[in-house]
Order: sequence, then structure tokens, then C-alpha cells
Amino acid sequence: MKIAVVGAGAIGGYVGGWLAAAGEEVTFIARGANLAAIKQNGMRVIGEDGTEVVARPAAFERAAEAGPQDFVVLAVKAHQVAAIAADVAALCHGETAIVTMQNGIPWWYFHKHGGPLEGTAVRSADPDGSIAKLIDADRVIGSVVYPAATLEAPGVVHVVEGRRFTLGEPDGSTSARAQAISAAFVRAGFKAPVIADIRSEIWLKLWGNLSFNPISALTHSTLAGLLRFPLTRELSIEMMREAETVANKLGVTFRIGIDKRIAGAEKVGEHKTSMLQDVEAGRPLELEALIGAAVELGRLTQTPTPHIDAVYALVSLLAKQLGETHGRLSLPPSPTFSNQSQSVQMA
Repeated sequence: MKIAVVGAGAIGGYVGGWLAAAGEEVTFIARGANLAAIKQNGMRVIGEDGTEVVARPAAFERAAEAGPQDFVVLAVKAHQVAAIAADVAALCHGETAIVTMQNGIPWWYFHKHGGPLEGTAVRSADPDGSIAKLIDADRVIGSVVYPAATLEAPGVVHVVEGRRFTLGEPDGSTSARAQAISAAFVRAGFKAPVIADIRSEIWLKLWGNLSFNPISALTHSTLAGLLRFPLTRELSIEMMREAETVANKLGVTFRIGIDKRIAGAEKVGEHKTSMLQDVEAGRPLELEALIGAAVELGRLTQTPTPHIDAVYALVSLLAKQLGETHGRLSLPPSPTFSNQSQSVQMA
């Protein structure tokens, strides 16, 4: 089975490294320092228990060099998909399936959804419709990523916790292709159930992402830190309540309650969310698919989302500031403030 992993970050490196170590024919599509490290040293994955796996898969910068694959694992972040969408075609033959591993509401969310919103474009995930034009939604197998991992250095991934990658077809079927990629994941040591309602699983993950990620990014707090502080814990709960109402109107039911979802996140401990890691590294934020989409779907379902809206406004400004300062945020004192401080000291 030929599997291309597009993106060699924390999750892509984890998935591709373990699949390659288990004997699958894996090819990484990567660039920069990650590409160089994989070519020179392989992909090194450090597990939760400290056990290390070093795999030596093929790695290319250009998808065309890799050729057609049986499966393509899209392990880039949601806001990066548009930039690589045109390259995905070079990895596909007639039967190639694409496993999407983006957090948040995906561009294909209403593909084979049924009901009055069937076929509706999710503009937060695909603003100009270019992804939908370049990637055939019929190829998509949805996936929800539960592990937490960090890219410690180029080509080196440290797994914080988790092995579960839930899979599901947009139409709810249990297809042969979904079962095939699930079996490959299981052989590699992952948990990869194929479920009939992937959208409910997407919302379950999003439930935490749309609250924990932006709050941690704004406050520079870990999961445990923001959930053990009463005010940010309550804010998270209010945002999750609003999201649940939106999801319910779209036919989604949650298999666990808010308390259990928060307890699970709190157990992860002093872990920095991916959005906080991006802030600290000066990278663009995974904003629209995680929070903007919840606002958008709130409007589509005529559901008020005041807490989500407020946090979205704040983290949008943070993203703007990061972009304008090239990822280097600081607040130098203004001349007026400096003069006032000097006057006070002289007095």
C-alpha cells in the first residue's frame, strides 16, 4: 500500500513515522529543514513511554516526484490546505483516497450531508472555493486526530499522549477503502475505528479546540492552567454550550457531556495547545476552521454565539498583529508613556 503523507509536522511525522516503521510504503511530502532532516536521518518518533522509532521513508519537496499513491494523508493545518491543493492531484490515480487530518470544520463538511444545507460551502475553511475545485470531495475520508504531539526538532517528533485517529466516510458508509487505511493504522500501533458519523466526532474534537486553543493562545496558558482557573474554565464551558447548540441544529449529537470533555483535556496536563505553540513560534494561526467556522455555522443555523464571537474577535486581532510583526509581538512603551513615567520618577 503506497501512502503519501503531506506535511511532516508533529502529527504528520508521528503518523508517517509509525506507518513506515510498520512496513508501509510511505512517502513524505515536506520542505525546508524537515525535508533535509528526513532525508539525512529519517523520521524519529519518541513515544509517550520514551521508546523511539526511527523510520527512513522516501521524502520529496514536490508531489510530482512521488507519483500516484493509494492513499494521501493530508497532515497540514487547515489554513495550509489551499496552498498545496493543486499538488494533491499529482499524488492521485483513479482510486486514490485522501485522508483529511485538519482540525475544525473541513471544507467538505456539507458534502453528502443530506438535508437543506447539502452542498453548502464552508467559506471559513475554503474562502475562495479553490480547495473544492482542486480536491474531489468524493476522494475524502474524514479523520479526527486525538493524539497530542510536538515537533521537537526537524525530523524529530515527541508524542505527548494518544494513539487514536477516528476515520469515517462523509456519507456514513463503511467502505473498503476506509477499512483498508484503518487496518494499516492498526498494524502500525494506532487505534483507528471507522465510524458511521464522522461529523459528530469532528464536533467532539472541535468542542475543545474552539475554546481551549484560542484561550490558551491569548493567555499563554497550558490546558491544565486555563482549566484550573475558574474564569477561563467557565468561559470555555460557555463557548462549548453555544457550539453544542449549533451542532444539535445540524443533526449532531455528542456522545459525552461537557464535563467529561473538559476532564479529558485537563488530564493532558501542562500541554501547550497547537495554537499557543504557533503563537510562540510566530506561525500563522489555525483560526478560521476552528473558530470562524463555528461563527459561520452559527449564522447558518440562526444560533447566537456571543462568547465564541468575542473570543474570535480577540484572537483574530492577535493573528493580525502576528502577521504584521512577522511573528514577533512586543509592546514598546510609547513616548508619552515614557515621559509620564520619567516625570513621576523626577517628582
